[in-house]
Amino acid sequence: MNVGLEHYLVVSALLFALGLLGVITRRNLLVVYMSLELMLNSANLALVSFSRFNDNLNGQVMVFFIITVAAAEVAVGLALIVALYRKRQSAHVEDLTSMKL
Repeated sequence: MNVGLEHYLVVSALLFALGLLGVITRRNLLVVYMSLELMLNSANLALVSFSRFNDNLNGQVMVFFIITVAAAEVAVGLALIVALYRKRQSAHVEDLTSMKL
């Protein structure tokens, strides 16, 4: 059996749908944040698979930059979640509106 582009895209779509479901249904900020990262990684999988099956490296170079930006995003996002937890002693999405000045 050959693994083709369609297989990679189906896995990518399933990962994206799972991440979207996590963002929509969960209330804990850490779970929502992990779901967002899952959605980002599913897009990376689609880019790499398109790049691989079209025999050019543009998609793979783009994924490299996306992963670099995602690393900075993780640092900032986790700092915000820790700040919210220290202030409110909870990590629920509803508590985000309470941080307004």
